[in-house]
Amino acid sequence: MKSRPIVLSILLLFIMHTAFAMPIDSGKYFTSANGVKIYYEVKGNGYPVVLIHGFTGTSQGWKLGKLYGDLLTAGYKVIMMDLPGNGRSDKPHTDAAYADNAEAKDIMGLVTALNIKSYDVVGYSRGSIIASSLMVMDKRVSKTVMGGMGDGYTDPQWPRRIHAYKSIMGDTSFHDVDAMMKYIHSEHFDNESLALQQKWQPSTSPQQLAKVRKPVLIIRGTEDKDNGSETALQKMIPSARLTYVPGDHVAAFRTRELSDAVLKFIK
Repeated sequence: MKSRPIVLSILLLFIMHTAFAMPIDSGKYFTSANGVKIYYEVKGNGYPVVLIHGFTGTSQGWKLGKLYGDLLTAGYKVIMMDLPGNGRSDKPHTDAAYADNAEAKDIMGLVTALNIKSYDVVGYSRGSIIASSLMVMDKRVSKTVMGGMGDGYTDPQWPRRIHAYKSIMGDTSFHDVDAMMKYIHSEHFDNESLALQQKWQPSTSPQQLAKVRKPVLIIRGTEDKDNGSETALQKMIPSARLTYVPGDHVAAFRTRELSDAVLKFIK
């Protein structure tokens, strides 16, 4: 029987993926150091906030929640990109495009190209994993928000990641990801790219997190049981605070409460 948390995660993937069809405001392309052509959007003229989408998602998924519009209304510059392998960005089939924190480095490269000296970052689900890498790699990150994430990703051998990778590659023995695979097979994804994203998904160690001193906000839905323990993650980061918003992994992403919590934190 499929577990409810896995099904909820798949629903979130569907929401963020279908948002890809939404109208574009100001899309451009940036070529990373690895030669990957990456789609991005920038809107607004205030302090920069980078939004990072989740697995199989795109930048457009943020437009379905409250946060994107609220950030613009509050006067921030909002920066979003389709991570490599997703949306309108290239979908390379090479390890180098994803290994060694390549996705975080791509974001850093875009930030440099935009001549940004300081910024805040907000990730949700897998986007929080990339945001975690950014906050330990890039001194320009001022504040970090990690939504929909617990401590699971801090384990380099996280079973969820390994099972997802092997299942996408064709191994049918890991039934804890059956719902994920059913969703992936129902869409027209580039599966090799998805597999590489899971193969090289970064983990930030507890030792690295213990050195973080800049402000961090962890946001979890009250019914969100995915991705490990949020309280354990908070204990790993000395500067982290934890807040809850209504809903499961899917519903929490879109709530007014999540948007309000982020805006209060970064203000």
